Amino acid sequence: MTAESVQGRDWVRVHPLVVRVTHWINALAVLTMVLSGWQIYNASPLFAFDFPAGVTLGGWLAGALQWHFAAMWLLVVNGVVYVTYGVASGHFRRKLLPISPRAVLRDIAGALRGKLAHEDLSVYNAAQRAAYLALVIALAVLVLSGLAIWKPVQLYPLASLMGDYEGARLLHFFAMVAVVLIVVVHVFMVAVVPRTLPTMITGRARRATT
Repeated sequence: MTAESVQGRDWVRVHPLVVRVTHWINALAVLTMVLSGWQIYNASPLFAFDFPAGVTLGGWLAGALQWHFAAMWLLVVNGVVYVTYGVASGHFRRKLLPISPRAVLRDIAGALRGKLAHEDLSVYNAAQRAAYLALVIALAVLVLSGLAIWKPVQLYPLASLMGDYEGARLLHFFAMVAVVLIVVVHVFMVAVVPRTLPTMITGRARRATT
């Protein structure tokens, strides 16, 4: 973490450039995948409901598939860059670890009561750490189950681990649900603490000196 004094305050580096760029690319890829995925789902629903046409992308099955695969490869390449940087630079170790169930439950309870501290934006609380780790895992499951659906014969060893084609479809659907829920909570928390948004653009935040 680096800081520079500006008019009696500290400018604290919160997010490196790689994290900021991959964050926004990931947001675009996930949004495209989810909306096109809903159009694909409507072509062969798993459950007794459809997604409204107004929140789908692609217009029809073939168009949705084109958007979906384009976004998938963008997500995969972007994810490889992010994970490689996170591991090699120690970003994951510094930002996401350590983490414990007790700390996560404590911070979730604090957030629900409106008492979760946000003074130092360079430090993730336990609830944030859990959410980011869960998102990484859910996205990995989303991609792997999607590949199993796409090539169930060629990737049969992978598909068989998920209960073959139908099992992979169910896993893919529930991984999507997990991703959407995490993103909704993330957007809600940004709305609650709006000063976190500029940090993902500039990479810096002001912190009062003591």
